[in-house]
Amino acid sequence: MTHARFSPRDLLAALTVVVIWGLNFVAMKFALHDFTPFQLGAARFAAAALPLVFFIRPPRVHWKWVVLFGLLQGFGQFGFLFMALKVGMTAALASVLMQTQVFFTAVFSFVLLRERATRALQAGLLLAALGLACFAMNYIAPHLDTARATTAFGFALNLCAAAMWAGSNIVARKAQQATPRFDALAFVVWSSLVPILPFIAFTLVFDDGAARWAQLASWRAVPLSTWLSIAYLGWAATTLGYGLWTGLLKRHPANRVAPFGLAVPVVGLAAGMLVLGESVTTWQWAGIALVVAALVCVMFGGRYLNKIPL
Repeated sequence: MTHARFSPRDLLAALTVVVIWGLNFVAMKFALHDFTPFQLGAARFAAAALPLVFFIRPPRVHWKWVVLFGLLQGFGQFGFLFMALKVGMTAALASVLMQTQVFFTAVFSFVLLRERATRALQAGLLLAALGLACFAMNYIAPHLDTARATTAFGFALNLCAAAMWAGSNIVARKAQQATPRFDALAFVVWSSLVPILPFIAFTLVFDDGAARWAQLASWRAVPLSTWLSIAYLGWAATTLGYGLWTGLLKRHPANRVAPFGLAVPVVGLAAGMLVLGESVTTWQWAGIALVVAALVCVMFGGRYLNKIPL
């Protein structure tokens, strides 16, 4: 049964998720000081899966959905995101660009699921495209702005991460449709086991000096701040964050819960600038404004755009 409005407890849960996910990108930056993207991926998902897999029963879904979700959301999304943050993407801008997953999801849903794009979604896609063009202008015409906070390669990798997130949304939707009494938390926890081995394999093949992790001294040399960042990424951002979010979706319609996600890039931007001292160029501010406007249009524009005759 759905509550008519948010209780104080539900509002606190929603705001907690917003803060946790907004600070998520700062934690990634800290952890990448001592780990490569592939090493961080393995550590993050090991923390997300352990020890919960010993206490949560496997989800009653076909194994293919668990594997696909783990590869797309785990290995794909976070592999690209960690590489983007490593080679030239700020935590502040990454928190905004990851929200383009909404539009990638819409495109994939149209192509793969034959879902119709509403007027609000079409308008949002146009605004998002203009926003991405502004981000691209930061590299096409760098002489117009003195600050160079990111690289074009990091920007492209970040968009790949958002596309992978969108792909995992499609898989999760298909898994829900195919499974009565779908358990989202069990699905997330058990799918976290999937990307661990691919990340370890990529570390052994591509990372220089990967063999040093066979020595206990290398583990002891990692500072406490990095281990706390990994614990945050695995337990707070994944287990607690998705657990609270899933609980909200069970008690309230998705269209009442989803708008809280608009605040995640706000927290991410503020944290990146205040904690890490990151800068944002004029073109990037324009892109941020257009992407946020696109998200607002998708969330709230339907009630107005649907009244406009064709």
